[in-house]
Amino acid sequence: MEEQMKEWLEPYSTTDYKTSTFETMQEQAKEWLDQGKVDLFLGYKMVQGHPLPHFFKKDNLDEVDDLIFGQARYSLEKIATKIAAEHPEMKIGLLVRDCNQRALNVLYVWNQLNPDNMETINVNCCPSKLKKHADCSYLEPEKYGSYKKMVGIDNNMEVEAAEEFSQEERYNRWLYEFQKCLKCYGCRDICPVCFCKECSLEHPDLIATGSIPPEVPIFHLVRAVHMGGRCIDCGLCEDACPSDIPLRLLYRKVSETVEDVFGYKTGTHTDQSPFNLLGDEVTLEPKPL
Repeated sequence: MEEQMKEWLEPYSTTDYKTSTFETMQEQAKEWLDQGKVDLFLGYKMVQGHPLPHFFKKDNLDEVDDLIFGQARYSLEKIATKIAAEHPEMKIGLLVRDCNQRALNVLYVWNQLNPDNMETINVNCCPSKLKKHADCSYLEPEKYGSYKKMVGIDNNMEVEAAEEFSQEERYNRWLYEFQKCLKCYGCRDICPVCFCKECSLEHPDLIATGSIPPEVPIFHLVRAVHMGGRCIDCGLCEDACPSDIPLRLLYRKVSETVEDVFGYKTGTHTDQSPFNLLGDEVTLEPKPL
């Protein structure tokens, strides 16, 4: 395990921009817990050979020596949101990549988390169009077979390339992808910025359960609309999809539309979303077409 941990060594920074390393990451989290700056720290711990999300607390401070960072990717900020909903005054420390930070920015905008109650230890590890000079050493793109490329959508396509298909071919290719949906809710459940208490996607008319292929494959189109002004391009939805539907590409198109129309780049700042109905009044206006 020690050799594996050495391979995961990355540069870190904290909420107050102090530089940190893998070794001092544990010291920082332990200091925050010991001083009461955070009530718990949410990071990763190796459990039977698997890096899993774990709560580190002051009453078991020595356990922080097991805090690691590695190739595992979970929606730690979604876990933090659920904790904050039940304990709004709790101060939470979080180990975050750039995509986690973008998700935090969205959750702050939508009043799901209080930034005054959050402390983060950050690592630059982000293969996303939303991150300038993004680089990720281990998230290599998947390779897809000839049949998917011939009748469906290659997940590695750029939005511009997918739009080069004729309208009919585009329709048929996306329909091929959507008809693979099992309605497992994996994309919704893993998404760090899905927080609605009542989910419209649970309506039986949006792909009823129990039939394959689905009769009405519009589940993902409805969800794509909901991702406007929210999607932070972490790719976890696509990672979780057992049918390999190119969800990241679909939501990138939605995000491009939001940016083109409103000039709003989701998650890169804490400005109000053009679709936010909570908090301060939104001042963004559509661009002239």
